[in-house]
Amino acid sequence: MKSPSILTKILTTISSVAIAASSASMARDQPNIVHIVADDLGWMDVGFNGCTDIKTPNIDKLAQGGAKLDQFYALPMCTPTRAALLTGRYPFRYGLQTIVIPGPASYGLDTSEWLLPQALGEAGYNTAIIGKWHLGHADIKYWPKQRGFHYQYGAMIGELDYYTHSDAGVLDWFRDNKPVHEKGYTTQLLGKDAVNYINNQKADKPFYLYLAFNAPHTPYSAPQDYIDRYKNIEDPTRRTYAAMVTCLDDEIGRVVEAIEKKGLRQNTLILFHSDNGGTTNAMFAGQMADLSKTKLPCDNGPYRDGKGTLFEGGCRVAACANWPGKIKPQTVDSPIHVVDLFPTIASLANAPTTKSKPLDGINVWKTISQGTPSPRNEVVYNIEPFRGAVRQGDWKLIWRSLIPTSVDLYNIADDPYEKNNLAEKNPEMVAKLQNRINELGTESAKPLALIYVASVGLKHGKPLMASEDGSPPATFEPDAPSITDEGIGQREVEN
Repeated sequence: MKSPSILTKILTTISSVAIAASSASMARDQPNIVHIVADDLGWMDVGFNGCTDIKTPNIDKLAQGGAKLDQFYALPMCTPTRAALLTGRYPFRYGLQTIVIPGPASYGLDTSEWLLPQALGEAGYNTAIIGKWHLGHADIKYWPKQRGFHYQYGAMIGELDYYTHSDAGVLDWFRDNKPVHEKGYTTQLLGKDAVNYINNQKADKPFYLYLAFNAPHTPYSAPQDYIDRYKNIEDPTRRTYAAMVTCLDDEIGRVVEAIEKKGLRQNTLILFHSDNGGTTNAMFAGQMADLSKTKLPCDNGPYRDGKGTLFEGGCRVAACANWPGKIKPQTVDSPIHVVDLFPTIASLANAPTTKSKPLDGINVWKTISQGTPSPRNEVVYNIEPFRGAVRQGDWKLIWRSLIPTSVDLYNIADDPYEKNNLAEKNPEMVAKLQNRINELGTESAKPLALIYVASVGLKHGKPLMASEDGSPPATFEPDAPSITDEGIGQREVEN
């Protein structure tokens, strides 16, 4: 066989250089995306929404230099929101609409759903999740590394001790599917890992970092030096909560600083929002401590109620977006739903969505970047067999169908704080929105949480966890002994 000619070698080299240049050009056109999610953060507990007793200068800087999203809607609880943002679809379509995935449960986010990291991976992105997953843990097929993330670090379920990274001595801390035993406060560990991840990225390949902090979720715990900063706050729980939020803010500041030092800030979109409203009812505060007699520290400001409810305080969350030169500094007072992030991010990244099931999300980039009116006329707060809420235009209906039934109708433009129930005065609007809720109900999958509760109950089961070789547990035994610290031991229901 003859050796390649000099001309052939030259042409091959030119071709390789051209391909590399084309790839680098495409990477420059695709923004890096840092998607930061706080856990149970009150709407009013950030400075950019008017908080005065908790300091959040880094988050505030992002909001002030970008878009402050005044009508950003999530689902009322953790698992549903996280499913919605990664699928672009309402969680009632695949059974994750009710509560969260309990520790002893074996189900997870349906593997037939096509997730955002999978779409971004096909567009050439490095993808990482650093933080809380909570979309399935009993079978490794549900885990982040099996769902499109190239890198994973953090907790698989939800509530865990901030220092031991466990519940009742059972570990919930992993890196790339392997348990990690280390010391440190989870918020700071997640921030440190995010900085390391950013430092290891290359300028010619875009990345998507889903940075899902578990702060300021219960149990309320913070480093003492942070608590000492808030000696002016009299209530001890609020003092600790404030410390947690400020620690979260500091870590976000370090992440932004790392992006700037890397020279990537001009091509990096940063999104920030909470997964639901702040907790105002102990029933939704987690299972690691009895908070029934504690004054809960979260503040949703003027909005009614909080986490776990369909009122604005449960679903309208603190949110902002920042991208220098791409997002105009402004306040966006127009509805955006968490499902909209999938198509919006995919469009910016030139990522395909053809493998997705029909999306509920809408591309809202012009609304975020320029403040144009949102293309979203309808907000679906949630659809469950016992309740549902939907908003069309300015009219919002909350329908609780369990006996005794109740119907609340509000004009959100005139009454965003939901003080005046207009149902009796507007029967035609009530009927219209009830018909819409019923219509969506016919499209719903059965809630997997309710099936689980009916079959085994929440108080008697032991946690299920995939074995070290990745295989699911063979059986579920409600009275089996606790698993080892190589697994997960959360017993939460409402976090």
